[in-house]
Amino acid sequence: MALLGPAGLGPGSRGPLDEAVVAAEGREAAALEAAGAALEDDEEDDGRGRGLLRWDSFSAWLHCVCVVGFDLELGQAVEVIYPQHSKLTDKEKTNICYLSFPDSNSGCLGDTQFCFRFRQSSGRRVSLHCLLDQFDKDLPVYLKKDPAYFYGYVYFRQVRDKTLKRGYFQKSLVLISKLPYIHFFHTVLKQIAPEYFEKNDPYLEAACNDVDRWPAPVPGKTLHLPIMGVVMKVRIPTCHDKPGTTQIVQLTQQSDTNISVILPTVHEVDLFRCFCPVFFHSQMLWELVLLGEPLVVMAPSPSESSETVLALVNCISPLKYFSDFRPYFTIHDSEFKEYTTRTQAPPSVILGVTNPFFAKTLQHWPHIIRIGDLKPAGEIPKQVKVKKLKNLKTLDSKPGVYTSYKPYLNRDEEIIKQLQKGVQQKRPSEAQSVILRRYFLELTQSFIIPLERYVASLMPLQKSISPWKSPPQLRQFLPEEFMKTLEKTGPQLTSRIKGDWIGLYRHFLKSPNFDGWFKTRRKEMTQKLEALHLEALCEEDLLLWIQKHTEVETVDLVLKLKNKLLQADREHLPVKPDTVEKLRTHIDAIILALPEDLQGILLKTGMT
Repeated sequence: MALLGPAGLGPGSRGPLDEAVVAAEGREAAALEAAGAALEDDEEDDGRGRGLLRWDSFSAWLHCVCVVGFDLELGQAVEVIYPQHSKLTDKEKTNICYLSFPDSNSGCLGDTQFCFRFRQSSGRRVSLHCLLDQFDKDLPVYLKKDPAYFYGYVYFRQVRDKTLKRGYFQKSLVLISKLPYIHFFHTVLKQIAPEYFEKNDPYLEAACNDVDRWPAPVPGKTLHLPIMGVVMKVRIPTCHDKPGTTQIVQLTQQSDTNISVILPTVHEVDLFRCFCPVFFHSQMLWELVLLGEPLVVMAPSPSESSETVLALVNCISPLKYFSDFRPYFTIHDSEFKEYTTRTQAPPSVILGVTNPFFAKTLQHWPHIIRIGDLKPAGEIPKQVKVKKLKNLKTLDSKPGVYTSYKPYLNRDEEIIKQLQKGVQQKRPSEAQSVILRRYFLELTQSFIIPLERYVASLMPLQKSISPWKSPPQLRQFLPEEFMKTLEKTGPQLTSRIKGDWIGLYRHFLKSPNFDGWFKTRRKEMTQKLEALHLEALCEEDLLLWIQKHTEVETVDLVLKLKNKLLQADREHLPVKPDTVEKLRTHIDAIILALPEDLQGILLKTGMT
């Protein structure tokens, strides 16, 4: 009789070492969470004796904080990295230097905020703080950390100063993080950057110490985050939240009277403000982003370019945009040659640029959005037109969407009328954003529901799961079989929009977004099968089974069951806690039924 165990698990446990590592990780993770749990736990403020643990809570939110200044001889240079033990490679420092300053042609006087994203240097050692990735599993897919990229959140100040040789004070305070919480980190910078420019490094050190006392960024919990006398109240979304809803934290309790800032969102940008110049073409842009088409946003400043790129990426939510995107991209970027080469087709990426040089360098790209200055809320810019690419000569060209792309779907005139009416009635930008976000959400859901329904049908029936065989495999995704389902259960059931939906699906199935989405769904379903397999094992009378088998087979069974428990823990399988406990009880009972010499060996492996 074949014993259980999925392919690749092997006949036995790897022994106490694996389990010791897992146990150590569990203790470390619990320590990290505890370190951030108490806001007013001042006992460990002096981190001299704690080594790296001094910065564990800080590292859950930020990799480091950089100050980038302008040196007459060196140009842009990183002046300060805090905490001082933070590791950045020379390549990463160079990227941060150039991405933290607007291009000289932007003419950004005063204070400017924007965001950039850059590739992490290969070969970087994974930090122990990645234990906090356990929180990643509860995030919506579009907010999960991308291990290959850092975000940079910038507060740049440029003011006249006659005491300096250049005649200007130019400096950026930059937060480097793995977390894509754009609105949250911009709010943090608004609180600390202006004062930092007046008080310098001691103030920055104090702010970082405040961050090191924050609770861990646990999704779904209301968090109180004090920084330099201000307390921010935030809630990070979870994958269980209903898409399109924002659970705004309210001032309900008396203890909340010291809350200074309440953030309704940690990651969303002002969608309508960004789409305002192009909202006539918002549906076409949604298609281009959905299909992972190469797209360039040419804007007058990094603020406009980064906001617009982030709004585009956000418009297909709750789908994740799986290709690369750069909210602000410069000619000094380490990927400049890779992304501007003419020897191959432009890659699937969205670039935000401000340098006029790009108008020439990227004129072979198929889709270019040229925007002017974004107007304040309440003002409506003239709607840009779709123009042929050959008309784009320089960055001085008129604003417009330069493409020869023909949308698959007919334009939805209803949403355009609704937004136009809002402009005429001076509806606030926030309300317009809610309307536009709901429209994009309904469009994306209408598109994705038929795919979800078909992929769910690839799951084997529960009755086919046997505890004594490896879990069954998912059926293969067959494009033509999927296309046949669209006639009866296609997007026409939920969307009023007409057009060539079939053509849009065919194009999507070849895109990086489909590839990323399907890999994620396949992993989730495979993990579900593993969890169901564990449940099936728990329902078996294992003591009866061992009576019919040899000691060698029984020991093999115990080791494989332990491996299954290790896998459930390591891969965060969706297993009920009582299932795990029941299986541990089974293992203990089987071990006690064995001779004493074997009991001693098996109990040494822990986990029981």
